[in-house]
Amino acid sequence: MNSSVIVFPGSNCDRDIAVALEKMQFKNKLVWHKDTNLPKSDLIVIPGGFSYGDYLRSGAIAAKSRIINEVIKAANEGCLVLGVCNGFQILIETGLLKGALLRNKNLKFINKNVSLRVNAINNKFCKKYKLGQIIKLNIAHNEGNYFTNKDHLKELEDNNLIAFKYCDEKGSINQNSNPNGSLNSIAGIFNKNKNILGMMPHPERMIEKSVSGDDGISLFSSLLN
Repeated sequence: MNSSVIVFPGSNCDRDIAVALEKMQFKNKLVWHKDTNLPKSDLIVIPGGFSYGDYLRSGAIAAKSRIINEVIKAANEGCLVLGVCNGFQILIETGLLKGALLRNKNLKFINKNVSLRVNAINNKFCKKYKLGQIIKLNIAHNEGNYFTNKDHLKELEDNNLIAFKYCDEKGSINQNSNPNGSLNSIAGIFNKNKNILGMMPHPERMIEKSVSGDDGISLFSSLLN
């Protein structure tokens, strides 16, 4: 399976994503933001980091880069697109995903491992997980507080478009288990066609059980089948 990872000035998780993809036997290429053509790709990944130093607004400048036009075109044609952390913010800024990512509720940068409940498995990204499975991934962000309007929230819930929710280690969803104030504890969402996933947690940081845990592997392996 061919994959492309988009690299911006300020990206800092592009190599991590590349290592994870190559570990899972993807044929991966790193694509610079000034490029105007995408390699043939079954999967496009927009990685985490601080593209353009988060100036103006997280992801705002990256969403206007040259290569993003090709990403939007490929996404609209059905290519799989994964946006992680800053990548999620960029997908929001492009309009490929709806909503907004606001400052964390405590107005502080958060870097820690969190528990997530798998909320949807009828899609290409999460089918190797079990519905309701509790997994642990890392978060590292300042603007991860997802918000959207009532109509879109209903659309997300009615169409099973919420991929992951923050929870505690037992799977309970409550205020204490929500690290950033995200609406309804949302940690990741799909577009209506479920070929685009944006998520704040980092699956690429959880691919080695002996180092940090391996709960991210199932996401990448899901994409291969």
